Amino acid sequence: MHMFLRHLPIAMAGLLAACAGMQPPPENAMPDFLVSPVRATEHRDNDDLLSAGLGLAGLAGLPAPFADALHPTPAELRRRAIQMSWKGIADLGPLGGYGRVYGAVPAVPGREFTAFARIPGANAPHRVLLQAPDDFDRSARCLVVTASSGSRGIYGAISLAGAWGLPRGCAVAYTDKGTGSGYFDTADGSGVALDGTRAAAGQAQLEFEPAHAPHDAGIAIKHLHSGDNPEADWGRHVLQAARFGLAMLDRAYPQLAPFTPQNTRILATGLSNGGGAVLQAAGIDTDALLSGVVAIEPNVQMAGHGRALYDYATQAALLMPCALADARFQTTPLARMAGAMPPPFAARCASLHAAGLVAGADAAAQARDALEQLHASGWSDAVIATGASTTAFDVWRAVAAGYASAYLRRPVGDMPCGFSYRAVNAAGVPMDDPVARAAWWADAGGIPPGNGVALVGGLDASADPTFAGLRCLRELWEGDTADAHALHASVSALAAKMPRADLPLWVVHGADDGLLPTAFTSDPYVEWLRAGGRAPRYWKVAHAQHFDAFLALPGFGDAHAPLMPFAYAALDRMWAHLAQGQALPDVPAPPTRPRGAGPLDASMLGLSGAP
Repeated sequence: MHMFLRHLPIAMAGLLAACAGMQPPPENAMPDFLVSPVRATEHRDNDDLLSAGLGLAGLAGLPAPFADALHPTPAELRRRAIQMSWKGIADLGPLGGYGRVYGAVPAVPGREFTAFARIPGANAPHRVLLQAPDDFDRSARCLVVTASSGSRGIYGAISLAGAWGLPRGCAVAYTDKGTGSGYFDTADGSGVALDGTRAAAGQAQLEFEPAHAPHDAGIAIKHLHSGDNPEADWGRHVLQAARFGLAMLDRAYPQLAPFTPQNTRILATGLSNGGGAVLQAAGIDTDALLSGVVAIEPNVQMAGHGRALYDYATQAALLMPCALADARFQTTPLARMAGAMPPPFAARCASLHAAGLVAGADAAAQARDALEQLHASGWSDAVIATGASTTAFDVWRAVAAGYASAYLRRPVGDMPCGFSYRAVNAAGVPMDDPVARAAWWADAGGIPPGNGVALVGGLDASADPTFAGLRCLRELWEGDTADAHALHASVSALAAKMPRADLPLWVVHGADDGLLPTAFTSDPYVEWLRAGGRAPRYWKVAHAQHFDAFLALPGFGDAHAPLMPFAYAALDRMWAHLAQGQALPDVPAPPTRPRGAGPLDASMLGLSGAP
């Protein structure tokens, strides 16, 4: 009976309205957590919701241009932000099969409603956004709520939630969950306004404006310098986005108001950090806002189960370059350059040995010892091989330095271990670049380096210049200082809570994920749920890894399968369960094969005929 009442058809809602004197029911009140006016925009013709008019070919092409590179318009910034969010997540390369084997990017006209919101007690606001399609399905009212992947901006989940939901007539509510690319430049005192354009402090309400920032302290990042530890509130951000979505649906379709959890199915989904956010939301959803949850490769941790990202990221940052020198990784993509170890990798074993962190009389023995340490703490060879990409692109250090600042609630100019962020040119030389700065909101991924912002500090003049800074970051996990205790306290606050017993939940994760290994995240989470009497569905997808966008790199995609097709498939099955009453299939992930050197073929995914 509860499920029947929760999902009353819209026809019944309309009949009740008619019986009440033919007056439409009242709208939801404007959410009290909003701290800005709502900005409403229309997106039709050559400017739709899903691709801003670019279509699949345009999304995969060169960056969408600005007529005036110093002063891009809100529409130009939005188009480029959508494009870069797609490029950062999905494999749009010619061999990847997007739009041919799976996925599509149809034109979806509609409207957007966006605002700044705030978690009670937070220093900085965050963004919320609703995309309301013109072809909203009035017979099966659907709201997809999502959180950005990584530390991306507000469109950071569009290739997952938008691509699945908008063409099906669902509205999609987004949150940046306190992250994003609304960088504040202390050199000129400018930040990002609600429409994405840059503005000086005091001239407009900004996405992030640090308090008492020293002049020329570098670039201030909301996720890392707000003092909020926003990761601990990611679940609350998701639930706020759901409430914002309901209120904006009232504005978008007033004849159907009010939209409530009882007459509108709310499906939460997210990828990576966004996947962790929806699982956090599932554990605190005491008002039963959510109808179902599909979490893709989630960054999730539980008290006493798995490992925290900061722990295994700092361990990998130190040991993995040396471990990858082992002969078994001789043909691993990105572990070798023209057959040789990258110079920073080659120097790491010597640094570790000199510091007493690995044993061995020669480089081969030291690499073997580093590898054995990783094995002992849960890393597999397959995951380490995939992690060569994370290592080669210096992702471990970027994550560890930024998250240390967030966990210690450090302001700009006072990051731990001497790190900071500075504007640089293409050669890495510090300089003011107004063209790059004008595009940060659209182009940047939320955690530098990239897009003309460098991670500086924590370096020395040795053959292994990053080693000293990485040891400092690792000591914040292993040490016994006040900062180490404070960091552990912040990490403990991230633990997910057990979701309610009747909440359908599905986790999809690549078995070869080299950034958020399943051994530390989804495996223990699913085991914990089952021990708690829950019945999650879990697809651990063979040959899939964390970054579908990396599959376009030469050689890398040959050994892997994409993960996004399985995300869409899980969403399809969850929606069939919620809207049509079909049983959730409880089967292993479909069998997959690596793509190989040629184009992706549907038979490689094993989804044909899968329940």
